[in-house]
This record gives sequence, structure tokens and C-alpha cells, in this order.
Amino acid sequence: MIDVEHLSKTFRVARKDPGFLGSLRSMFRREVVEVTAVRDVSFRVAEGEIVGLIGANGAGKTTLVKMLAGIVHPSGGRASVLGFDPWARDDRFRAQIALVMGQKAQLWWDLPPADSLLLLKEIYRLPDAQYRDTLDELTTVLGLGDELRTPVRKLSLGQRMKAELVAALLHRPRVVFLDEPTIGLDVTAQRAVRDFLLRYRERHRPAIVLTSHSMDDIERLCPRVLILKDGVLVHDGALADVVARYGDDKVVTVTLDPAAAAAPDPRALDGLGTVLETSATTVRLRIPRARVAAAAGELLRRLPVADLLIEETDIATIIERIFSERERPVP
Repeated sequence: MIDVEHLSKTFRVARKDPGFLGSLRSMFRREVVEVTAVRDVSFRVAEGEIVGLIGANGAGKTTLVKMLAGIVHPSGGRASVLGFDPWARDDRFRAQIALVMGQKAQLWWDLPPADSLLLLKEIYRLPDAQYRDTLDELTTVLGLGDELRTPVRKLSLGQRMKAELVAALLHRPRVVFLDEPTIGLDVTAQRAVRDFLLRYRERHRPAIVLTSHSMDDIERLCPRVLILKDGVLVHDGALADVVARYGDDKVVTVTLDPAAAAAPDPRALDGLGTVLETSATTVRLRIPRARVAAAAGELLRRLPVADLLIEETDIATIIERIFSERERPVP
């Protein structure tokens, strides 16, 4: 459904000179420099697949999504979405995709979502029966009711995002681009959006490309991830492969016996791993994966242990390691 080969995008921007004199010079003569946002990216996304697009700020995620949606024209390479060239902006193509950007609204601010949905019905030329069936399905799963008749400006952020999803999916798109769909939402609203996306994917089988800084989104929704670093695709594959490569240690948390009135002697932790926390009640260490079993045995021998918990390194930490390492390639 999505086929990308050697896609690149370079922008020409004016260089900013610092200070007052620099600003004054730029009024008469501006130096233009080229900035490459996306460089030689290739991948494919199949029907029914949810792919996570991960990268630090400025890595090129949004630029890539905008190119695939036909908003930004590439500098090089090619892409096919549903067999169409996105930049031709064929109406048949636009009728089969959806783009949801968490920081930008498509609903009219002063109108209730129901009015905007009626307008979208006419834009997409949806039959009355299909419109009612789809609207009933989406509002039921998302738990929307009276909110559809409330002006958008009076809705909470979570309610607005749910209404945005209804608007984006009203025409049953076959490809969905989600750019930070849970940004700014509380934990309950984030969970509701994730659960909805999983149900919607299961029933309608669209191809979904999701960008997010929320590792909870990525872990919950995306078994496969694309990782961009400085505009270059450095990993395309299973999230589990990234964890196996960069999650080469585990976090061991020891809850101490309440009878132990003081923090343990630091010498009792020598040679076991990196100490993350130590107090009268808790000890946390980061220990290389191969040494976890032996270290756990030593902790049980050396400390008054009431409980011991061994955890994998969280995904957020693993992704931070990838972004911070410039030379180490991702498999």
C-alpha cells in the first residue's frame, strides 16, 4: 500500500546571523543554505500494518509524513501510496487517505463537530447510509455523544482529539497518517485513543503510519518501527530487535526488610552493577543482562531482601541511547 524508494527532501532556508548587526545585514543580503530533512529513505507498509515512525525533534518525521500525504514535494526519490503518486493530488488518492496531526485541527473552532462532519460528508460524497453507519460506529467506540453538538472550543483536549479522529476516519480511508495523535492528552485519553486505533485496525485493516514521542504509544501499537536519525533511516524492523540490540542490561530493584533501619553499606554493592538508587528501603541497580542471575544471587546473600524485581530497560531509555550514539549502527 505504501512503497517508498530513496525519498529525500532538502529545504533552502536563510541563514540567521546572530545579534543586531546580523539582523540588520539580513535585511539587505541573506545567505541561503540547504538543509536536508529526509535523506534516501526506503521502506514499505502493507495493508493492516501499524508502523511506528520514531525520531528526535528535527529528525524528519513530519516532513516524511507530509510527503507521503502529498503536502510536501520531495527533492528526490519516489513514493507510491495506494498506487498513486501522492504529489499529483489526485482526488481518488485523497479520498482514500487521512492525516491526523495532533497539533493542528481540521474541525471548525466555533462549530459543533456534528456540523463539520456534515460538511465532510458532502466533500467526500458519502451516501447517507454509509455516513450514518460509520458515524455510529466511531462515536460508539470512542464514547462520544453530546460532545458532537458542543462547539469545538468548549471541548476538552481529549474530546477534541476523539472528534478529530472521527472526522479523519469518516470516509473509511485505506491509509492513515497519525502525527503525534496523543500529544497533550492525559493518561486516560491516551489509553482510549490507543484502544480505539487497535479496534479500528482490526476491523477495517488500513495501513497506519504513526509518529509519536510517547513510547507507550509505540509499545502498545507498533510491533514494527522505523527510526530516523538526522533524516536517515537507521532501523526498519521489529521493535523487539531494537530492544535486543540496545537493551543489553536490566534494572534490578530490591525492597529491603523493614527491620533494616539504615541504608546498606555501599561496599555491599561493589561489583554488582551501576547503582541507580539506594535508601533504607530500596536499592536499584542497572546490571548487564549476562550477569543478572549471578548479581541477584549476590544481592540475596549480602542484603536483607524482602522482595526482588527484575525489569527490562524501558523503551524510552533504549531510544535515547540510539539517538545519542552517532557511530554505532542499528542492525
